[in-house]
Amino acid sequence: MPQYPNRQFLEFEQPIKTLYEEIDKLKQTAEKSKIDMSDSIKKLEDAIEGKRREITSTLTPWQRVQLSRHPDRPYTMKHITNMTTEFLELFGDRNVKDDKAMVGGFAKLDGETVMFIGQQKGINTKMRQARNFGMANPEGYRKALRLMKLAEKFNKPIVTLIDTPGAFPGLEAEERGQGEAIARNIYEMIRLKVPVICVIIGEGASGGALGIGVGDRVMMMENSWYTVISPENCSAILWRSWEKKEVAAEQLKLTALDMKGFGLVDEIIPEPAGGAHWDYAESSAVLKSYILKALQEVKQEAPEKRVNERIEKFGRMGFFDVQ
Repeated sequence: MPQYPNRQFLEFEQPIKTLYEEIDKLKQTAEKSKIDMSDSIKKLEDAIEGKRREITSTLTPWQRVQLSRHPDRPYTMKHITNMTTEFLELFGDRNVKDDKAMVGGFAKLDGETVMFIGQQKGINTKMRQARNFGMANPEGYRKALRLMKLAEKFNKPIVTLIDTPGAFPGLEAEERGQGEAIARNIYEMIRLKVPVICVIIGEGASGGALGIGVGDRVMMMENSWYTVISPENCSAILWRSWEKKEVAAEQLKLTALDMKGFGLVDEIIPEPAGGAHWDYAESSAVLKSYILKALQEVKQEAPEKRVNERIEKFGRMGFFDVQ
């Protein structure tokens, strides 16, 4: 059996897979011939590390979109599990039902109680269907708001982890007030008196991301994206085909570097070489350090000042050049 990780490889990751296959062949040869191949294997392992770094340094916007969707990428629940202890998940919007695409609850983050909220896509086909591929219905956003208000009641900070291809666009979602639910969340999050930290950990698409994306600090992981529409849908609208998705990804300026340059996010959180899917523990550890730092900074301010700065922060967003 192959010795490389039991994972899926994207097209631009194939050179890494080839190196793992070479290691596998060397190990099989060593086992049959009883020859020590450890030096050769070590060189290939070093080459894999170098190739991961090389790939990360030359990614196009479309390739970063692909990495953000990598099936092995850690989702919200994985990060919560790795970063916290005593996570107590809370359910339901107290109106319609519990939305499995939106998860949340209290947890201990380095001994401090924090409310974590985020979209969860599911780790296999069955769970992806159950969680609607991370696309929340209105009850998901109302559930998130209920948990935020609960955290505010007990004076606990809030951390949101954003990873969604968008809010669910189905007819039933619109009938139950999808637009109103997202708009209400934006309105209420601006006025929350407790610290709010938002992190895009994967996909950050349109109102689906904005519905839990208003905070004192907004951060993005290195291989995430954040924009009003997915590259595929943008291509379909402008060129009536998905074939221009790479061009759309370039033109949308959706990468973390672009968002930081526009002033729409405050920090870019680095990932392990090759992407977060290569090392869950390291990825979550770095994410945790950035969240703790942001919380420490924001907690120093008075609630009224935090709210005013939040209003000013989002009020400054959006500009255009007159040619």
